[in-house]
Amino acid sequence: MTGVTTPRPVMAPERLRILLVEDDEGDAFLVRELLAEAGASFDLRIATSLREARTMMRGVQCVLLDLGLPDAEGIDGLRKLLGVAGSAAVCVLTGRSDEHLGVQAVAEGAQDYLVKGQVDGVLLVRALRYAVERKRADENAQRLREVELRQAESARLERGLLPQPLMQTTKVAVHTFYRSGRAMGLLGGDFFDVVQVGDSKLHVIVGDVCGHSVDEAALGVELRVAWRALVLAGVPENYVLAALEQVLMTERRAREVFATVAMVSLDLAGNRATVRLAGHPPPVLLSGGAAAPVTARTGIVLGVRPTPTPATDVEFSGDDWSLLMYTDGLIEGHTGEGNERLDVEGLCGLLSEPAAKDVPLAALPAWLVGRAEQGNGGPLADDVAMLLISRGGGR
Repeated sequence: MTGVTTPRPVMAPERLRILLVEDDEGDAFLVRELLAEAGASFDLRIATSLREARTMMRGVQCVLLDLGLPDAEGIDGLRKLLGVAGSAAVCVLTGRSDEHLGVQAVAEGAQDYLVKGQVDGVLLVRALRYAVERKRADENAQRLREVELRQAESARLERGLLPQPLMQTTKVAVHTFYRSGRAMGLLGGDFFDVVQVGDSKLHVIVGDVCGHSVDEAALGVELRVAWRALVLAGVPENYVLAALEQVLMTERRAREVFATVAMVSLDLAGNRATVRLAGHPPPVLLSGGAAAPVTARTGIVLGVRPTPTPATDVEFSGDDWSLLMYTDGLIEGHTGEGNERLDVEGLCGLLSEPAAKDVPLAALPAWLVGRAEQGNGGPLADDVAMLLISRGGGR
């Protein structure tokens, strides 16, 4: 016995919600009759002027606009209506002698035009449904284009925020990491940079501009580029962050915008470093199988009250160590125990786990984010940027 194929149910046409903008009662009556004649499922509202139409747009899918209204004539009326139509499709009605206006109306943004007296009910309903679908397709294409533009903008900002280290030395290896914590992968204001000066001096910075928008990302790019220029120009280390703060305060969009920064100057020949923290969490030193935060004095954030950032000298023990610099997005997630945050102590705990010792250095930043997300019970809310500087493969 052969099987019987059950036909798929046919979906009923969507009910049309139409606004007719027409001051001629006879023409308005004719439109209603044509819609009814075609057996269309519709809700029809009628406005006799553009002013009245503006108050009746809510929930409308399609506007049928007469180009000869008492308060808006021709294309000028169409332009005014398009300004308030939102997602509603617009079809225009023209007379026989004004068909050229219909073509011009489509060029201005209308979905279609119809000539009075030359359409029956079926053609009218079909034209309105096509106009609604065409409007939806146009909006979808526009949204796709906006996504593409945001992705392209994000890629340009990423090149500015997250550059390739400018270094020649082989005494240390630098591993970088960045992950956006926001929708669509758009960058925030986290940035980093590495610049070598001379044979054995390496300057490193990690920073975070408060906020989560393209404005903060652009400001982060400016600060990162300014920092690189200052370092390459040979500006004394004591003055670099003060100059960076001047750039921040000049370029920020609002007075409440600030930035936290961790800047480290590594003397590879002397195996030591100078650490400056402007409201930023301290670097973590991995050495001798242990992980501990660098004990350094912390100054205030940049952009609040210009104040010299204190410097702390650090001596490395031996030639086998790694220094992890990061933004606070890494340590602000929950630990899974109540409302406790990971914080610097928890980060050091992750780095001291036996499993961490088996992770290759290049993969360690990504592994840390994975472990932080496990404790957080999901993706981290903020952006995360990391620099891992390693000498001798030290852990």
